[in-house]
Amino acid sequence: MNLQEHHYAARLRWTGNLGSGTSGYRSYSRDHQIEVDGPGLLLGTADPTFHGTRDRWNPEQLLLTAVAQCHMLSYLHVAVRSGVVVTAYADTPVGTMRVHRDGSGEFTSILLRPHVEVEDAGQTGLADSLHAEANSLCFIARSVSFPVHHEPTSAGPA
Repeated sequence: MNLQEHHYAARLRWTGNLGSGTSGYRSYSRDHQIEVDGPGLLLGTADPTFHGTRDRWNPEQLLLTAVAQCHMLSYLHVAVRSGVVVTAYADTPVGTMRVHRDGSGEFTSILLRPHVEVEDAGQTGLADSLHAEANSLCFIARSVSFPVHHEPTSAGPA
């Protein structure tokens, strides 16, 4: 086994055939199921703008949360290596997607707004600076073709 290479697998199944398949643009649902071994089933659809529903995950939300999750995990790793004891971490990320007249589109940016609480209030500046290193280590951020920006805040004990 090559330790430098990792493989990931998933199963995706469209569940949106309402009886006539894709006989018309509005004749089918965008609902689908995504499953991976371990955590199980994730219910997906399209963004409501693109005829999906609000009660299921859409690909744009999944991309946004994947970037935020990866950054957080990378950040916690960097904090340990730097001797910063993180006691809480929260983020309210936002992503911007542009849709073109021909129906194509792409994300143009993601803004992460992590709020980190650290054990030592004297390390808040260092804690904020670690986000740049975390971004450079994050597998997902390194894989996307748009910028991932950060507006971090850090605080010491309340």
